[in-house]
Amino acid sequence: MDTPVKIDIKDLNLFIGKNHILKDINVTIPEKKITVLLGQSGCGKTTLLKSMNRLIDLNNQVRVSGSITIDNEDILHTRKDITKIRKKMGLLSQRPYPLPMNIYNNIAFGLRISGRKNRINLDKRVERYLRQAHLWDEAKDRLRDSASSLSIGQQQRLCLARGLAVDPVIILADEPTSALDPISSMAIEQMFTELKQSYTIVLVTHILQQALRVADYVIFMYLGEVIEQGPAHEVFTNPKNVVTRQFIQGNFS
Repeated sequence: MDTPVKIDIKDLNLFIGKNHILKDINVTIPEKKITVLLGQSGCGKTTLLKSMNRLIDLNNQVRVSGSITIDNEDILHTRKDITKIRKKMGLLSQRPYPLPMNIYNNIAFGLRISGRKNRINLDKRVERYLRQAHLWDEAKDRLRDSASSLSIGQQQRLCLARGLAVDPVIILADEPTSALDPISSMAIEQMFTELKQSYTIVLVTHILQQALRVADYVIFMYLGEVIEQGPAHEVFTNPKNVVTRQFIQGNFS
């Protein structure tokens, strides 16, 4: 998949009950880049991420205004099936959640649902996505083993491969390395760096060093607001907002 997609968010406000969680969010997420949503825990990063694929709708106390335009369509005011919108996006959560089946079928399941049932083609695509996730060499001799037999780092890579198999155009990642060891974390970061050649990637993290390693574009959030955004080298070397500067300098309390 190599169709670039830009995400435009305008005047986004989100309430959960009486709590104003996201406040006047205006951002443009560039295509074929790694955009990092950066900031302390609780600042609204994950809520913003979940707004992009309408997962936030699962909370019936949510009220949203504004627009989120993806591929020239405002997904907050579309008549399309929400499931079709979500199919455009692969999602990595903080912890991996492989399907309760073997490694092969974790990838093949979504392919079969979309009508791709030819065994030879399935085999090729399973291998392709496991290779993209840097998991093929470790898993090729145990494809019939339960996915739960993999290490947690391998499970996270399997979940990424499973997400890629349904041909998304965007990858959303919510603290995807928070439960992983350093080696597995670096593997995920390396994959993102490679995948941005073909996908628009949005990564939530509160880890400054991770953002420094992978970000092309940074959106810094504080108390539900975007207080600074721009190319990573500009934000990290010359932050304009005093709160951003304090965070980067490690003086954030």
